[in-house]
Amino acid sequence: MSLSKFTIRKATLSDCNAIAAVEATCFPPAEAAKHEDFQKRLERYADYFLLMFDGDKLISFVDGFVTDIPDLNDKMYEDAGMHNPNGAWQMIFGVNTIPEYRRQGCAEKLLRLFVQNAKAESRRGVVLTCKEKLVHYYAKIGFVDEGISADSTHGNVVWNQMRLTF
Repeated sequence: MSLSKFTIRKATLSDCNAIAAVEATCFPPAEAAKHEDFQKRLERYADYFLLMFDGDKLISFVDGFVTDIPDLNDKMYEDAGMHNPNGAWQMIFGVNTIPEYRRQGCAEKLLRLFVQNAKAESRRGVVLTCKEKLVHYYAKIGFVDEGISADSTHGNVVWNQMRLTF
């Protein structure tokens, strides 16, 4: 399938319902951000959401914020006010693709654009956390596994922190 038929754009507050629905489809309840979390995030940093659509249907998105704090921690998910548009590090909070569009390159395309945008904004790099089973996936994009995160136990899960430094 060609990704060229899909539309990619930044988010607006009006995308909140669709974003929350995709998140709820992609993550277990203990790990998924809630509608009100996304509303706060979109009010503060909608430009740091990349959305992919098939027609009018949101099929994939990547979101995060910018900070001078070099390691991703759980407080960042909850406190949209920690976003610093002049920060050194681009954090990624979520990489979401609805099941019927997985394994077609949607998430990778968005991730590469997200990284490209961070580089163009002169960030030091991009940081994310993932489960052990996804370390290899992010490594192929250039992220380096820094091991189990001491600062994130979001959803009572073991997360590996990964970093792509420019």
